[in-house]
Amino acid sequence: EMCIRDSPGTGRPPVAVGDKNTFPEQFVLGALYEQALAAQGFSVSLNRNIGPTDVTISALRSGSVSFYPESIGVWDRNVAGYRRVFTTASAAYRAGQRYAVAHGFQLLKPTPFSDTVGIGVTLTYAVQHGLSAIGDLRKLAARLTIGGPPQFESSSTGLAGVEQAYGFAPAAFKPLPVGEQYTALDQGTIQAADVNTTDGQLTSYSYALLHDPAHVFGWGNVVPVVTQKVLEQEGPAFATTIDKVSGLLTTSVIRQLNAAVALNHEDPTKIAEQFLEAHDLVPSSQ
Repeated sequence: EMCIRDSPGTGRPPVAVGDKNTFPEQFVLGALYEQALAAQGFSVSLNRNIGPTDVTISALRSGSVSFYPESIGVWDRNVAGYRRVFTTASAAYRAGQRYAVAHGFQLLKPTPFSDTVGIGVTLTYAVQHGLSAIGDLRKLAARLTIGGPPQFESSSTGLAGVEQAYGFAPAAFKPLPVGEQYTALDQGTIQAADVNTTDGQLTSYSYALLHDPAHVFGWGNVVPVVTQKVLEQEGPAFATTIDKVSGLLTTSVIRQLNAAVALNHEDPTKIAEQFLEAHDLVPSSQ
């Protein structure tokens, strides 16, 4: 006879999802992982605002955090201490995983989306001047103003890096408070802006993101970081569930989720729930 099996997470040790929560995207990610695991019977809590990376790593080691989503670029640079530029996302991931495994960690599957800095222009400007990659701005440099937060100007993964890799400097840099880039683009006070590749504003057809073939801005695919110990304790459904969620997060999906939260001020928990319901990862609330 059929015996009704418990959900895979039932009776497993409680799971604490660590979450940086500096940006709407991090709120959304935390809520997605939390709800998907809870639907599998895991006892989950969300540890918001876990603090800087070094604090997070010690929380993982002590077990007060079970796993947390991190950018592969941040992991490679700030945790593993790699200084080199990786030419592909998979090379960045392999290097990060090597370090992780050697130190008792494991990186779960990366998200398809990569959230990095990028250079954005209005679609009109891109079409007028035939722009598709950052290097295409070289021909406009003499009358080009790029806008962004002040720290973008001198950063090697910012404007200084762009100038070195693509061989041009804009006529001017305009320092802007974070979040005002798109307004400045719309008003034409700047022609190009420091944006993020997963910004909600990029769901509209008003803007174009320029390709970065030199990979000045690196790789921002999200990798959930977990300890080997937690993987063993929580059983196979734990990683499988997290990987399923990550695998759905393409660039266009995360932009839409970010737009809902950052631009339409919807509740990240609700947005995450609707998304997971639509993909049958949580039971329907109807």
